[in-house]
Amino acid sequence: MNKFLIAAALAPVAIAAPSLAQVNGIAVANPESAVLQSNAWKTAISQIQTTYKTQLDQAQARQTAVQNELRPLVEAFEKARAAPNANEASLRTQATTIQQREQTANAELQRLTQPVQRARAYAAEQIGAQLQAAVNAAMSKKKVTLLLRPEAAVSAQPSTDITADVTAELNRLVPNVSITPPANWQPGGQQGAAAAPAAAAPRPATPGR
Repeated sequence: MNKFLIAAALAPVAIAAPSLAQVNGIAVANPESAVLQSNAWKTAISQIQTTYKTQLDQAQARQTAVQNELRPLVEAFEKARAAPNANEASLRTQATTIQQREQTANAELQRLTQPVQRARAYAAEQIGAQLQAAVNAAMSKKKVTLLLRPEAAVSAQPSTDITADVTAELNRLVPNVSITPPANWQPGGQQGAAAAPAAAAPRPATPGR
């Protein structure tokens, strides 16, 4: 859930693309994982879960209620769709009703979790501000001249992964962060809390077509 949020906050961080040249000191690192494993992020998440427990509990309760409400509608839709000579117009009406209720519920869940999303995005942005420095420090200490993302390497030995070293540098550079953004702060300079969509509660199931 948090990796999309982290990825958005860390977008400017430079991790080299593969080079055709033979380069000594090649390593791999996953910057998102480095942040997720940092002490600052773990502490921030713990604080958020405590500070916003009421909102999180409300969102969980509402999500459960929505799933219970939609389940019989989805089952009825699936049964009607599987019937011989299914009525397409009726199926469209059923699907539309389910989708409208789902959209309404998702909007409510987003409203309930907005403070949580905002706090997570603020914490991620503060850590992300130090990530390039952490990457550079880890590369210097490990004498790495070319750093790749794991997915960019065809094959890599575990010893070439310096993600943990990047995390260690983050722990040194940014031991803790605030989870209370200023009143006028917006994630990534965007309007609203939509910059952290992955922090929202999971969506109820939508019937297939």
